[in-house]
Amino acid sequence: MLRYTLMRLGIFVGCLVVVWGLVHFGIAPRGLGSSNGLWIALLALVISAPISFVALRKERDRASVQVARRVDRMKANMEASAGAEDLADERARARTQAS
Repeated sequence: MLRYTLMRLGIFVGCLVVVWGLVHFGIAPRGLGSSNGLWIALLALVISAPISFVALRKERDRASVQVARRVDRMKANMEASAGAEDLADERARARTQAS
């Protein structure tokens, strides 16, 4: 998961540098007034999103498998814990009724 996040961040930073260069040299339009930094960041985000979607498909699939495994493991732990609580509750009730 961390690998996917870092790869996604790398693509965004690469797009940010390219967009900054294009705006700096006048190839891409500048933002209005003092919004130039925000314009560059938003444009880089819009460009990097589809690139990440296509280029990181395999890595995203690997990350989703890891997340699904963790969720399944947590569900199993919660069910085991709930079963242990139910057993302890039944034993406590049996002791109370026996008294």
